[in-house]
Amino acid sequence: MLSKIITLCLFHLYSYLQVQKNLNSFLWLVKRNPPAYFFGTIHVPYTRVWDYIPTNSKAAFTTSQYVYFELDLTNKLTVNALWKCQMLPKGGLLKDVLPRSMYRRLYRHLRYIKKMIPIWLRDNEGEYRKGMAPYADKIFQLLTKDWQQKRPIWIMLMVNSLTESDIKSRGIPVLDQYLASEAARNEKLTGAVEEVEEQCLPLNSLNDTQVCRVTIT
Repeated sequence: MLSKIITLCLFHLYSYLQVQKNLNSFLWLVKRNPPAYFFGTIHVPYTRVWDYIPTNSKAAFTTSQYVYFELDLTNKLTVNALWKCQMLPKGGLLKDVLPRSMYRRLYRHLRYIKKMIPIWLRDNEGEYRKGMAPYADKIFQLLTKDWQQKRPIWIMLMVNSLTESDIKSRGIPVLDQYLASEAARNEKLTGAVEEVEEQCLPLNSLNDTQVCRVTIT
């Protein structure tokens, strides 16, 4: 899902963009005074994409005074609302929603992931990456927290994130988080363009039968 950053109060950027006009960019201009910009991001560790982001987009972010993200994940109320929206209603349990055979497959798959995480956290010489030795179990617990009570759609998203490459990238913020931390570090004014409900309701309205078909492949 694309995140949206609106950068406002950009100074002396127009001529810079003219020079960069032939460069492929993730930046869209909203013609107003002062100008506003939309920047599309992707939820991957920022180190994978940072070198490929055009300089005009970086300049827009650097010179902006206001930055608006998809959601304000620094707000505890937002994080708590996201957690609540993932839970089955009325204290329901996943085992009562998924077919028994699928629940068993899911359970076995999570046991496999728990077993593999310590291996994935080691380098090519079999040593733990710096600082990771004590955290294999904690990482698993964090990524699978409350899975027995979650809606199937969120279980599907959880399973998709439990991969070797994602585990190895733990500790590296995704692009949105990196930009948010940079905005805070540079004392920019930040906000959100979406409410939690705008993300949760479409996902939670999906048919559970369709979701179950792709949860474990």
